[in-house]
Parts: sequence; structure tokens; C-alpha cells
Amino acid sequence: MKETVGALAGALLESEKTVVFTGAGMSTESGLPDFRSPGGLWGKYRPEELASTEALNRNFENFASFYRQRIATIGEVKPNKGHLILAEWERRGIISAIVTQNVDGLHQAAGSKTVWELHGTLRKVRCQSCGKEYPAEMYSTETACGKCGGKLRPAVVLFGEMLPEDALSEGMELASSCSLFLVLGSSLAVSPANLLPERAKRNGASLFIVNNTSTHLDRLADGVIHASIGEVLSAADELLALNG
Repeated sequence: MKETVGALAGALLESEKTVVFTGAGMSTESGLPDFRSPGGLWGKYRPEELASTEALNRNFENFASFYRQRIATIGEVKPNKGHLILAEWERRGIISAIVTQNVDGLHQAAGSKTVWELHGTLRKVRCQSCGKEYPAEMYSTETACGKCGGKLRPAVVLFGEMLPEDALSEGMELASSCSLFLVLGSSLAVSPANLLPERAKRNGASLFIVNNTSTHLDRLADGVIHASIGEVLSAADELLALNG
């Protein structure tokens, strides 16, 4: 691990444009459960039952109850060490942008400015009918739009919906133009988000993957580390300080 962290630090120093791609593993270190790992949310629930357009339209009471619980959980957690280091790296110009599969808003809470959310955010709810947005906190007591009476739903991408075009387009552009693409805490199992690291590598970028388990793109990576994201970023940050 030490050698690969050293290679990552060297790549960060040499890179003219570094893009960070984060998945659920980034947030589990703040105490949030993920979806696909053993014991994750989808071990308890089927996605189409609670997190889908079908549930929104046909089983709204259970849909709203599920998301009220998720919103409340997010309100109880804070950015972890990894989030804070990434925000500091952006401030120092070490990374250019974050593209995330996460919907918890913890990158922004840590101070990151350039964050593209591929799957939306649980920090807001919006009316399914008129599109008016509200703070997510109101979902604990209100599930109807104050403007038109329509159903309120979290501003996330549900199963059965397309990814937001602006975030996906920007993610593709960042992957095409970066010199280093760093994956943190993603199994790279969800399409089309998992196309980004492969696109970056195809366009000449170095690829590093930090994840607890193996991914199908490990074979393409310049470095793979199976360890805590916070520990890896802290170790890399120490090496950057020594060289900078």
C-alpha cells in the first residue's frame, strides 16, 4: 500500500488536471449505509419497491416514509476526513472537480465547490408536478407542494429515471480532458457513471482506484488500493506536504 500511495502522491503532483470520482464508500466512512454491500440498504429493500418512479406513483406513502428516514439519517452525519482533505486539495489547486454518485451533500458540507452530482441530492425536495424546490428538512412534515398541491419527492434520480444531462455531460467532459482520474469508494457497477474512469484512461489519463473491494476496472488502473479512503488520502496528503 505504501508504494502505491507514493505513486498516487507523485501523480497528484504531476497532474495538470485531476478529477475525483466518488461512490458510496466515501460516505460509509461518515456512518452512512451503502446500497450494494452485504448488509446495505438493498439487502433489506428491493429498489423498485421504494426508490423508483413506480413507488412514487403507486405507493407514495411508503416511498415518502423511506425517504423521510434517509433524509433524517443524512442530517445526523458529518463530512469525514476524506471529504475534508478533498475540499482542501481543491482550495490548493491539487484537484479540479469532484464527480459523485452520492446524494448526501457531504462534499459541499466539507467545503468542496465544484461538485457534479450524477444521482441528484437528498438536500432538496421538489414538486413532481410543478418542479418547485424546497429544503429537504420540510419533508419530515410536508409531502405536498405548497404552490400546486403536487407530490413532493427528493431531488434524486430514481430507478426508472435518466441521469441529469448537465452533470453527466460535464462528467464526460472532465473524464475526457483530465490527466489523472481518482476513484474513491465506488464498486464501478452502475452504468453509465462507471463509464467515466474507462473514458479517462482511454483519453490518456492516469487511473487510481481506492476501494474496499475489487472492481472490473482494476486491470486498467495505474494503482489500486484496498484500504480506508481517509487513511489513504491522509497518507497522500502528508507526502504532498513533504514535496510541496
